Amino acid sequence: MTSARAEAPTRLDSLGMFAAASSLGNQVRIAAAAAHSVERLPSAEGITSVVVAGMGGSGIGGDLTAAVCGPVLDIPVIVPKGYEIPHFVGPDTLVFCVSFSGNTEETVQVAEDAISRGARVVMITSGGELGALAQRHGVAQVPIDTSIPMPRAGIGAVSIPPLVVLERLGLLPGISNQIAAAAEHLDERAAALDVVGSEAAVLARRIGRTIPVIYGGGLIGEVAALRWKAQFNENAKVAAFANRIPELTHNEICGWGQHGDVTRQVFSMVLLRHGTEHPQTRRRFELVEEICEEVVADVHTVEAEGKGYLAQMLDLVMVGDFVTLEAAAQAGIDPGPVPVLDYIKDHLRS
Repeated sequence: MTSARAEAPTRLDSLGMFAAASSLGNQVRIAAAAAHSVERLPSAEGITSVVVAGMGGSGIGGDLTAAVCGPVLDIPVIVPKGYEIPHFVGPDTLVFCVSFSGNTEETVQVAEDAISRGARVVMITSGGELGALAQRHGVAQVPIDTSIPMPRAGIGAVSIPPLVVLERLGLLPGISNQIAAAAEHLDERAAALDVVGSEAAVLARRIGRTIPVIYGGGLIGEVAALRWKAQFNENAKVAAFANRIPELTHNEICGWGQHGDVTRQVFSMVLLRHGTEHPQTRRRFELVEEICEEVVADVHTVEAEGKGYLAQMLDLVMVGDFVTLEAAAQAGIDPGPVPVLDYIKDHLRS
């Protein structure tokens, strides 16, 4: 998809992150098609649990999968983020190992352990060590589109395949219809967001040099808030923090009362709202805004658009992607490269 920002002032974007964000709808379609055509899927008989392992931009796909499955799937979906997998993982567990490069060392370790325990493994990767493991052990591999510039720009590529595979195994019927509807909505949303003076650009400017604190409600809001936080970190290269309502109204809310003269200069609050919030969660949002409006620079609300659970989640994801990319552009920062992450990986390899 061609960016609609052709007439915007020149900005740093060496890897094409704006174009990648605009094309999320098409990325979702490509990922769904890849998952529909993959062969050697394991049997669904007797599966009692699902694990989606991944880190960073690949790991958020597991969070999204778990959030979509939570209200409808009859078995638990666990999202470990590290080198270890739960003790229960065995022959009755379906394990998705998700790594954009295929070389994420934590995910490779999980894949090796899952295979050794006899789990039913599906790799989602562009190749690397995970691809080699898939070939060596004869397990299914869903390919990731290598034209995606960075893992965090590939949330559709890493989050849609587990949903399609679960549908193909008879565990998540009807999800393909939701995926198609979400992709169509994302096309429309991108056309409104990837323009000069969009709501994303306005929100980025209002947040400015304050530190964003992002709050979401329930499963959709929690995943979206985590995504926004990580995108502020990697795209805009700024600190950001996230939490979930109702949980934060049992602890974190207490921390806003003591140093209002300081926090009012430092923090902005972003409330991510959606159409499937519990009624009491909606009330808690109102109370959080009432309590915090005097102790932060500003409180901003973003309402999810789109019909259906998946569409609203991906809508909030897309808005967050554009807000953080606009924040980078307004600060004169190239959103693509993340040299500090390369530094850490290089030192761990050595």
